[in-house]
Amino acid sequence: MSEANKIRNASGDGGGRAHAVTREGLSPLAQPGREAVPGSAAVADHAPNGHAPRTGGGKREEPMVPRAEFESYYGRPILNKPTWRAPNIAGYLFLGGLAGAGGTIAAAAQAGGRPGLARVMKTGSAAATGLSLAVLIHDLGRPARFINMLRMFKPTSPMSVGSWILVGFAPLTAAAAASELTGVLRPVGAAAAYGAGALGPGLATYTAALVSDTAVPAWHEGHREMPFVFASSATAAACGLGLLAAAADESEPVRRLGAIAGMAEVGWSKLMQERMGLVAECYREGRAGRLMKAAEVLTTAGVVGAALGRRSALMRRVSGAALIAGSALTRFGVFEAGVASAEDPKYTVVPQRERLARASATERTTPPGSGNAVR
Repeated sequence: MSEANKIRNASGDGGGRAHAVTREGLSPLAQPGREAVPGSAAVADHAPNGHAPRTGGGKREEPMVPRAEFESYYGRPILNKPTWRAPNIAGYLFLGGLAGAGGTIAAAAQAGGRPGLARVMKTGSAAATGLSLAVLIHDLGRPARFINMLRMFKPTSPMSVGSWILVGFAPLTAAAAASELTGVLRPVGAAAAYGAGALGPGLATYTAALVSDTAVPAWHEGHREMPFVFASSATAAACGLGLLAAAADESEPVRRLGAIAGMAEVGWSKLMQERMGLVAECYREGRAGRLMKAAEVLTTAGVVGAALGRRSALMRRVSGAALIAGSALTRFGVFEAGVASAEDPKYTVVPQRERLARASATERTTPPGSGNAVR
């Protein structure tokens, strides 16, 4: 044994490093092959492109975890994409909105002494309601499935509430249109028109809650703005129908309202996309992006035409057709964006991580006992 009386200390300084006990005290023992020099080539060889990441003190360190990639088992999406078919459900979103807003405008026109406009809106609303029921039942496969949705009423379910609104709205708007066209039981038809007008806003907007109350990122992330997008889009479409079919002397209210609703539709759609963050890509790229861009162009053209078409019958009709087409493309674009967002895992993973990061930051900055901590 040497004079230094060297003894290995397995516990060391708490960092797992060996030391020797000498007359002068503790001195570290060299461990050949286990000492990593910061910034050395041995560390850099393990880093991407041969360059190790630098720490705050200028030293290099080896990355321990590879960068995450958005993958799923067997390459399958994290979410199952909607099984709804685009022509049916996207068409139902549009037709239901047109019917609901049309019923409300019909009741207002009837109360305001504009029988020509009321006649157009009553018949148009009834026709749109019938078509919406047809495409909905076609997507369900058989009528019995729609009837089964009426076996109970669940206030917390948008589908349940919407089904009952549709069941109440359909016979009322049909009765109002039938009385208007035949001249039979006009008091009953007038009362039915007012009833349909009261249910119209619910029919026009419940589908926004229906699609937002899902895990589909492009729909759920827009749950705050989606009802306003659908409401303004439905109103623009109904006003477009009035401009297209009503006489010039009775179409002034829908001309003004159509211009306002069209601007609101474009504005709310843009605001919704801005607040979505990453998921907004689904509304700007691919098939959905093309549909939303076309909807914006047509709706803007309809707004301009409605604003300038006070004395031009042709301008009013062209703007009315543009507002209807723009509203339809908006609904189809929203539908396609939802499908695209469900197919790509990143639109599910990234927003979840961002919400967790925000929640963690809030918990760290919230004083204990304040009652505002995110749990």
